[in-house]
Order: sequence, then C-alpha cells, then structure tokens
Amino acid sequence: MQQRGWKKLDVILVSGDSYIDSPLIGAAVIARVLEKKGYRVGIIAQPDIHSPADIKRLGEPRLFWGVTGGSVDSMVANYSASRRKRRQDDYTPGGENNRRPDRAVIAYCNLIRRYFKDTVPILLGGIEASLRRVPHYDYWSDSIRRSLLFDARADYLLYGMAEGSVLDFAEHMDKGMEVSRLHGLCYISKEPPADSENYEQLPPYESVVADPYVFARMFQTFYQNNDPLTAKGLYQLHGDRYLIHNPPAPYATQAELDAVYALPFQREQHPYYEQQGPVKALETIRFSINSHHGCYGECNFCAIAVHEGRTVRWRSQASILDEAEKLTELPDFKGYIFDVGGPTANMYGYECRLKLEQGACADKRCIYPLVCPALKPDHSQQLQLLHKLRCIPGVKKVFVGSGLRYDLILADQQHGETYLKELTAHHVSGQLKVAPEHSQDEVLEKMGKPGHAALLEFKERFDQLSHEAGLRQYLTYYLIAAHPGCSKADMHKLKDFASRELHISPEQVQIFTPLPSTYSALMYYTEMDPFTGEKLFVEKDMGKKEKQKRILTEKKKR
Repeated sequence: MQQRGWKKLDVILVSGDSYIDSPLIGAAVIARVLEKKGYRVGIIAQPDIHSPADIKRLGEPRLFWGVTGGSVDSMVANYSASRRKRRQDDYTPGGENNRRPDRAVIAYCNLIRRYFKDTVPILLGGIEASLRRVPHYDYWSDSIRRSLLFDARADYLLYGMAEGSVLDFAEHMDKGMEVSRLHGLCYISKEPPADSENYEQLPPYESVVADPYVFARMFQTFYQNNDPLTAKGLYQLHGDRYLIHNPPAPYATQAELDAVYALPFQREQHPYYEQQGPVKALETIRFSINSHHGCYGECNFCAIAVHEGRTVRWRSQASILDEAEKLTELPDFKGYIFDVGGPTANMYGYECRLKLEQGACADKRCIYPLVCPALKPDHSQQLQLLHKLRCIPGVKKVFVGSGLRYDLILADQQHGETYLKELTAHHVSGQLKVAPEHSQDEVLEKMGKPGHAALLEFKERFDQLSHEAGLRQYLTYYLIAAHPGCSKADMHKLKDFASRELHISPEQVQIFTPLPSTYSALMYYTEMDPFTGEKLFVEKDMGKKEKQKRILTEKKKR
C-alpha cells in the first residue's frame, strides 16, 4: 500500500487459507477480478483471532470486507469423519493444522466486529458460506444450524462461484446503490421481499428444527431452486427476521471464464506467508489447469451441485493452451502438467442442449440411473485439447488427475473408445482415479451412483489398452464406508467384490461425512430416503462406522 501510495483499500478479503495466488484458489480469483476493475484489494490470510495485530494490519476498507473460510469448509478441514482433529492442513504454511479456527467464517466476522465498530458491510463467500446459506444439518454439532448469515452476524452473502456477482456488488456499493436485488445474494430483512410472488417461502427455521419431514421438504425446495434459468428466490423466517435468498446469478460465459484465467496469477504463496513455511497444496495446483466449472453427476454426498452448479461451463481451448504455455515459463516447471480437469475431468466440452435452453430438469438427473439420451456425451473436444497440450514445446507429459465418470466414456459411442485409448496411452501417471464408491446396488442408489456393471466393463477396457500400450498402470478406486443405507453386511459384500472382481485390497476408503446442503446429509439426519419417504438404516455409532471401514481395509491373515 505504501509503495503504491494507497491510503485506504476498497476491499479487504479475509481467508482461512494462506494467501496462494492461483486461479484454483477462490479468494485469489475474487481479488484478481476486483483488481482488474480498478478496485484496491488487500488480503489477510489466516488472521490470529486472539489478537488485533493481523486484522488491523491493513486498516478498514472503504467498501466492504469479504470473508471466506477458505478452499475447504473449516469443519471438514479441521476434523475427520470420526470427529478427530486433523493434524495436517494443506493450505497452511508448514502444513500443521494450527491456523484455521473452527467455523472460520463466524470467527473472522467476530474478529472484525470486535476491532472495527460500526464498520462497512461484511460480505460472506466461498464454499463454507455457500453450503451453509440456508438452515443445514451440521454433523459436528449434530444439529440443524441457522443460515450462516445469522450466526456470523454478517450483512450479505454471495453464493456460488461469484466472479461476476462480486463485481456487481462492488459497483453497487461504490455508487451507493441498493444491493438487495442482486442475483446470487442472500441477506437478512425484517420484511418479506417486495415482489414475493417471484419468491417461494420456505418453512420457518423453528419448524425445520422441530420436524425432520419439514426439513426434508425445505431442502427439496432449496435444491430445486439452484438453476439460474428456472430458480425462484426463497425467503424464510428465522425468529422475527427473514432470510432473503435471491435467485442465482447467471453462469459465466466462455469469454468471461477465459478472461478470469488470463489474469496475472503468480502461482505462488505470497512472500509474507512463505516465510512461515511452504503450503502442500501448491505442489499440485501450481502446475494444474482448471478446464471447466460445474458437474451434472449429482452424487448425493457431493456439494458441487449447490455451489458450482449442475450445468458445465468450459473454457476455450485457446485459453487453456495459453495457460499451459505460461506454465512452461515458470522457473520450477519440469515438463509435467499434473492435471487438466474440473470437478469431473471428462465433462469438458459438451452439455445437454435442452438444459442450456431451459435449465436443469426438475424430475430427472443427467447421468443417474443411466446417462440421459438428451445429454449425448462427446469427448472429441477434450481429445483435441489433450493432443494440443502435449505438443506444446517444453511439455513432457499431461496428466488427467481429476476423477473420471467411466459411464460417460462408455456412453460416448463415437469418441469414447478413442478417448480412453488416448487417455491410457498418454495421460495416466501410473494410476487413474475412479470413484465407484460401492458395489451394492441398494447402497449405490442412495448415493446416486451407477451400478457396478459399468465399472467392470471400463476396467476390462482400461486393463486391455494398458497392456496393448506396454504400460503397467492401474485404476485407483475411491470407496465409502457407512453411507446412509449401508450395513456391515454390505461392506462384507464390497470386500468380496473388490477381491474377486477388482483384484485389490482396498486402501482408498473413507468414512462417510455428511456435508452441509447435500442429500446424503439429509438422509443421515432424517434416517429416511427423501425421494421415497421410506425408513432408512443409518449407522451413527462411531465405533461401528470404523468397523465398516476396517472390514474393507484389513488384510486377510495368512
């Protein structure tokens, strides 16, 4: 600030991550987007919540504070599914998990209000705020918590990716204009929205807490109003005040996405924080490329649908190739691009035409239980992209490190086989990640995942193509224990399936964690199937959850 002659910043962002200037870090993206429009932006990373030293370092902003818990919900970052404190944090200098407070968004808002009385508005954003913007089941307190806006005593919340909506918000604040009509915004009001006919009223928070069936009905309404083309706004009483949840902001266009990734990210941790130690996250994201946003997989345990959205938006090939060329100029680049992908790597370059015109279907999903005929998977664009990337001078290898949906590859009759052949021959770093999660159809149904027949067909083709290419490489399987609907008997069957069909002794096994604003968390809390209303077995005993995992991971005694 002194070097630039700035007396006051327009915006100060407070983050639960170290300050990593990368296009894969949300706070850095928001900062660069605002900077491009001429706003003076500062970032305070992982401030000490017991002292004024960090939070007061940059003074008070002119327009607003922006608060995010970081790239991961702080409770997920701090605790395992067994509610044990995690020792490591990949986004903290030195790697020790000692800088991110529990419920970081609330902690940072309290810190600001403690040392800046009657300050400018506090705006929440990022994954923690986005997934907790309405009443939600919180696994760590085993309760239904209010909208984060109330608990954090913040003024506004922008949900979703927010690259565009944060610019609208900043412009309105700068010009003294009313912000309450902005799409993608949540706020607290003493009155219902003026045009309540364009909003749907959710059951009051107190009713949601009192009755699991009411909570289930509320969540269904919330989930169905997340597509920018079709969503209504929502409003809901919390005590004597209303949560106003405006309709979603429009998705970024390809040109807008390309413009974001063309910003001058340094792909380094800020020198101020680098002095405190390296961050592990940079080992992979420094040389990785995000090719698209969104996912229409809609796995019930995943929160991407209500944060990034169910419609996939992808960058142009030219934008991605330009970023790859910039990677080759970095001093530490050794010729390897670790990942080109998104939430699901092989959703790049195609979408359902009907969805793009009319919004996501309310009564069915794109790829569950089967791939919808209207989607028409087409891997040709990603095939072209990967070929062009590996031809860039200085690039030795381009890996696809993000997870794949093998059912989409099998459903692509025109290009799927060619894509898998190219992927196997050129873009696997010894192991390719897939996420079947389970083998039993009854459990997979609760997860919203396809049956195991597609997995076995994909494995056969992958193994055969690897053999033909003369490569020793393997599939890595992500599996989940203790998901709602999963019993000890189901885990024994999964163990048998893994041994008999996959020829592995599983290691990549995690105990199910109910994430805020997911259908699986709804099942966990209500102990019923929200789609049928039927009673559902849910393992809640921590010891028995651990037992389910051990069934899968324990080696057979000789």
